[in-house]
Amino acid sequence: MPNLEQKKKAETLRALHNAAGPLLLVNVWDVASARLIEEAGFPAIATSSAGVALAHGFPDGQKISRDRMLAAVADIARAVQSPVTADAEAGYGKTPEDAATTARGVIQAGAVGMNFEDTSGDEGRPLVDLPLQLERIRAIREAAGRLGIPFVLNARTDVYLLQVGEPGRRYDATVQRLQAFADAGADCVFAPGLRDAPTIGRLVADLRCPLNILAGPGSPSVAELAALGVRRISLGSGPMRAGLGVLRRLAEELKSHGTYAALEGAPSHTEMNALMNTNQNTKSGI
Repeated sequence: MPNLEQKKKAETLRALHNAAGPLLLVNVWDVASARLIEEAGFPAIATSSAGVALAHGFPDGQKISRDRMLAAVADIARAVQSPVTADAEAGYGKTPEDAATTARGVIQAGAVGMNFEDTSGDEGRPLVDLPLQLERIRAIREAAGRLGIPFVLNARTDVYLLQVGEPGRRYDATVQRLQAFADAGADCVFAPGLRDAPTIGRLVADLRCPLNILAGPGSPSVAELAALGVRRISLGSGPMRAGLGVLRRLAEELKSHGTYAALEGAPSHTEMNALMNTNQNTKSGI
């Protein structure tokens, strides 16, 4: 069962959505990346479902099992002192009961928040029908409530990311879905694929809840997003893929030139050992 410490972490994560500036999340995929981000001073840890899936040999899109994803979340949650919010994709099942089972699993893994998508996996109908998605959100909220955790639910629509429907209708569809998610119990709502600053500002103004934006090259800066009223900024699988980009450049340099410049700037062996020793000491209560 969740303990008092986990409840406090949930309260901390919730409060971070209403702090002076937006909550910045550098999404992680394993214990080493989580410890690095915590050591860098970020107040919360967010997992990337794509990052975890790719690291375990699966493509993104719920190809990894719920159990395997939650095992990775549990490893990360045990390794850090900061609150953890887990990317649980679309809940690993189509029903409200599936969503509730996933939420319970996230909490039992030690996390205190959850990303929840509305993708259906059906090319003909790429988004879950809104009434069913609202049932699933309510089921998540009820499951967390029964466990006594003030769980932070970040409900996502992929209208823009998947380019669903006619371009001229996407904004209204996004507002409709995100506000309905909030009314059903989501604490924060998420619109990945949206990078246009005027549209982001309009969305903030039209919603009555915190908004999460997925940032990356081509996105407005943190300062610009903060000025627009965005409350949460995440990087998704970008950090993991950036690390793989360094690895690819390193390999190409070694193969083509026989040199090692791409290794410069890497954390030292001593530094990483120290981070993992801290992790082990935390687990053992030292």
